[in-house]
Amino acid sequence: MSQILYKNESYFVVGLCMDVHNELGKGFSEAVYSDALEIELKSNGVPFRKEAKFDIIYKGELLKHHYFADFIIDDKIILELKAVENISSSHVKQTMNYLAASKMKLGLIVNFGEDQLTYKRVLL
Repeated sequence: MSQILYKNESYFVVGLCMDVHNELGKGFSEAVYSDALEIELKSNGVPFRKEAKFDIIYKGELLKHHYFADFIIDDKIILELKAVENISSSHVKQTMNYLAASKMKLGLIVNFGEDQLTYKRVLL
């Protein structure tokens, strides 16, 4: 039986996202949910970086453009927030690219845009 990577950390963060969704409901922009989640993370003592910048290397060369992860949780988990009808394969591919660029192993895509909060674990 395989273990779930960062099980406790990821479940705790998803629980905080559920708190935000229960309080705000659906219909706000991603930025609003991000601000609310930042409050939850701080008040619960979760170490995080918001809008963390990552360089992208192509054939050994640093590219001019970067990507910004919505949140990095405890230097282990990339947390991508969405406020859309549903999580799509393009969101999963985007998160996979973020994991590859950051060398992290776990990404969480959390969607606030549905009647109930949905999320997807993405492993590299």
